Amino acid sequence: MKAVVLTSFGGPEAFELREVPVPVPPAGHVLVRVQATSINPLDYQVRRGDYADLVPLPAITGYDVSGVVEAVGPGVSSFSVGDEVWYTPQIFDGPGSYADYHVVAEAIIGLKPPSLTHLEAASVTLVGGTAWEALTVRAGLRVGESILVHGGAGGVGHVAIQLAKAIGARVYTTARKSQFEFVRSLGADVLIDFENEDYVEVIQRETGGHGVDVVFDTVGGDTLARSADVLAQLGRVVSIVDIAQPQNLIQAWGKNASYHFVFTRQNRGKLDELSALIERGQLRPHVGAVFQLAEIAAAHAFLQRPDNGLLGKVAIAVGPLAEVAGARPADTSERPA
Repeated sequence: MKAVVLTSFGGPEAFELREVPVPVPPAGHVLVRVQATSINPLDYQVRRGDYADLVPLPAITGYDVSGVVEAVGPGVSSFSVGDEVWYTPQIFDGPGSYADYHVVAEAIIGLKPPSLTHLEAASVTLVGGTAWEALTVRAGLRVGESILVHGGAGGVGHVAIQLAKAIGARVYTTARKSQFEFVRSLGADVLIDFENEDYVEVIQRETGGHGVDVVFDTVGGDTLARSADVLAQLGRVVSIVDIAQPQNLIQAWGKNASYHFVFTRQNRGKLDELSALIERGQLRPHVGAVFQLAEIAAAHAFLQRPDNGLLGKVAIAVGPLAEVAGARPADTSERPA
């Protein structure tokens, strides 16, 4: 089978397309023919060596899968050959999804939502699971509450907006002015131009000084410290970003705030919850650009460009493009020439 192998830590040129043996599923595992995967910030963080101690080289990386069950190992009872499935591989535990085939434990995969193409499904497994854990499990967002989603046009952010609206929350989000139409279409109630507006001032004005119940940090920087200035009493901050520098949280103490740091866990339950929202029309992943498996290096370079104009996710077609796009071809209009 073909696989994209990370041969050293560094830039996108560290990847190499190789022929490697097709893996055999052990007991409790299935072999999946990968139809599509996608690129997340985690992917380029791993590539550049942020988690070098956890990723022995050479390595097949990649953290989203939508595909078809090719074979099942002994003891598998929930899935059969031919089933369309989606999942996030166990992070830092074995080969990833940049390959034609992938072996995965039966316990962490789910049936792909029928209404999604493989490109769309692969674009939501990791970000959807992350947003679900952040908002429902850790923040405990409830109907009638309010939330500030930082980076609402991004991979996790665009799912978080839709999830928060499905819960019944009022959503504030930061985005570029050029992204306003997109985040508004997702259901965001108040849009904040982070390049020209101070989100603290906007939240204070829009809420009459009350603040929001939840802040979802997908951007980092000084967000943890400044969140105290936009939180209501007993507010919650959830972050999925590495803490790069110490931050003073003394103001959060006065708000009786709680802080939660999320590194998403893999399980079928989250996938089934997300699938239900998708089939009810309350959640739809947006594919902003599509690359082929052999173009992983170019996809990484594109995602890391600050001016890439991306809305939503970068998807990777592992199988034939016509097959993975299905009856609803993904929007590839924003892919660079």
